[in-house]
Amino acid sequence: MARTVVTSRIDSPAPPGPPPSGFPNWGHAADQAAEAVPDRAVDACWRALNHLSAAQLYLTDNPRLARPLRTTDVKEAPRGHWGVCPPVNYLLAHLGPLTAWRPTGSELLVLHGAGHAGPSALAHAYLNGTLHLTGQAPGWSMPELRALISGFPHPERFGGEITPLIPGVRHTGGQLGPALAVAQGMVLDASYRLVVPLIGDGELETGATAAAWLARRALAGSGDHGAVLPVVLANGLKMGGPSLLAGMTACEVRSYFTGLGYEPLMHDGADLPGFRRLLSDAFTRLRPLGEPGRHPVIVLTMPKGHTGPKKVAGRRIAGTPAVHKTPLKDPRRNDAEFAALAAWLASYRPAELFTTQGRPTDLVRQALPGPSPQPETAGTPVPPAAHGPQTWPLTSTVIRERAANGAFRLFSPDEIASNRLELSTDGSPPPWAVEILNEEICHGWLQGYTETGRDALLATYEAFAPVNTSLLVQHLKHRSLSYASGQGGLPSVNYLITSLGWRNTYTHQNPGLVSSMLETEDGFVHVYTPADAMRAAATLAAMLAGRDRVNFLITDKRPGPSFPPDPFRDELTHGAAVWPHLGHHGRPDLILASAGDVPARELSAACTLLRKSHPETKIRYLHVNDLAVLGPPSRWPYALSERAFAHLFRTDTPVLMAVPTHPGTVRALLAARGETGRFHVVGYRDPGRPTTPESLLERCGLSADVLSAQAVLMLKERTR
Repeated sequence: MARTVVTSRIDSPAPPGPPPSGFPNWGHAADQAAEAVPDRAVDACWRALNHLSAAQLYLTDNPRLARPLRTTDVKEAPRGHWGVCPPVNYLLAHLGPLTAWRPTGSELLVLHGAGHAGPSALAHAYLNGTLHLTGQAPGWSMPELRALISGFPHPERFGGEITPLIPGVRHTGGQLGPALAVAQGMVLDASYRLVVPLIGDGELETGATAAAWLARRALAGSGDHGAVLPVVLANGLKMGGPSLLAGMTACEVRSYFTGLGYEPLMHDGADLPGFRRLLSDAFTRLRPLGEPGRHPVIVLTMPKGHTGPKKVAGRRIAGTPAVHKTPLKDPRRNDAEFAALAAWLASYRPAELFTTQGRPTDLVRQALPGPSPQPETAGTPVPPAAHGPQTWPLTSTVIRERAANGAFRLFSPDEIASNRLELSTDGSPPPWAVEILNEEICHGWLQGYTETGRDALLATYEAFAPVNTSLLVQHLKHRSLSYASGQGGLPSVNYLITSLGWRNTYTHQNPGLVSSMLETEDGFVHVYTPADAMRAAATLAAMLAGRDRVNFLITDKRPGPSFPPDPFRDELTHGAAVWPHLGHHGRPDLILASAGDVPARELSAACTLLRKSHPETKIRYLHVNDLAVLGPPSRWPYALSERAFAHLFRTDTPVLMAVPTHPGTVRALLAARGETGRFHVVGYRDPGRPTTPESLLERCGLSADVLSAQAVLMLKERTR
């Protein structure tokens, strides 16, 4: 994109009318910040962030350049990413004063879409005084500063990319797409909150980002929300070459965002006072998410790797993919690169930015944000357990009762009615339930909502849920790191998976999401497979009341048989329990185990057939309510202990197990326990062509007749 795009927006229409009562006056806060913090302080903060970002990639010592750079100050093997840091740092430097001067009781959060900006986030945390590497907290020191640059990429502590191990990070960057949707989820029902997602122009090419621009329209009239100010880092390059946005003229970029319903504010960063005016203009135009009208979006056209070396020994660097990682590959040994590195770092004048004690100078500190207050949020009381008739509406009752307590959202890709969820008396969607035909956006909203301390649920078809596999795997990593850094206690991520393939068309048969989740062997994952509607509703209530889990509830939306409730307490507490009404006392000849409502329906019927045809056979029947408990305790913290597993499944008895998922996933869980021979697991197998629900059960070995025949075969094999 051309570097001539610099606008002050004097040609823009007048800002919209006053924001709703109770919505923070962000424009006034921006004006106050501009008056209180001089331009040279913002520039100094930007230079400090740039210097620390580059120093982390290259230096082992001499962080202030207090003496001439030596080759021994340079790392043997520079690592990390430089290109995205300068525009990210530019925004962080400008947002610092606005954070410090934000309206009373409000909150301003920055969300990193680009995972490669790890050096920026670490540098920002150091300047804010929240990063502690040597244990000599609090505050800044020269040992801390040396540890910051010499230890990068801190493989055992923080890593070199954006993760929640870095103080202030609330979203693990690098997911390629969901940052805008996550930001939208963060401000739902939080009118005091402003979130600024930093979105790379490469991310604009993802489906999740493309849909998120339009998705805000689905939130119209859905409550009192905060604001999102998207910032597009239009640096012209992806990792391997030009971005698609780079091929658009400034007029085309304006038309693109205008057509989506936004007011684009474009700047190239060359005029710092001009950008501060533009940012103040954007803050004045902020509106609550979901409110009609044009919302501002900032497009920063600063080149990737700006302020870094342009050319070394005849080799062009600026404007090429070389700026993405380390522009200078081996400055410790290459004289030309060493000279370029010395000049590059010296250009930031670090002695003006840091004292001999490693503290940011007073000039830099003027532009730093103050401490962020923790706003009050609605509590999340435990919803009451479901009760009443054993039908699907029980699940709807649990959702409605939880929503009545506040701080709750349901997201669904246009499938609330199809999934037979009754959320209001007149059939219309309530304000706390939002539909949009995009699985990734629903997940982004869910993730942002829960990451800011509120409960949420995503209800979707079983066949379409796998679209979010990559996002969920990435979020599991984020949750794991958050928990490891002492940031646990967040509401669980909850998926309600229904419209199961057992009753659906061939194209709507795919239980692959939970298979992928179990294959991660992540202890946060729970895959709930209740046997009937009462159990599903009670399990959902427990999911919504829980913390620090990633839950998947698999349940049929159509009414099925109900089973005695007595064993359910153990099913919910331990993940599995014996059903006495279907079995015999004493040592069994055969164990039947179901997981899920459709398998429970068929296997319990098979048990009845077997008891009639083989009355002398002693049977133990049990139901598994959480597939994750089948894994080995060494990998799954909530798994059945070896003793409990042996008590349920014994150690010498054949087991016929029926599951609603791919059977191989469950076999893998059992194999990790050493159970490779006596379990016969049946579940979904692709039939290869369209078929009826009855025929699908037959083909998968899950009909009552086939299960009964398989049980007889297993009994015969045992007596041989």
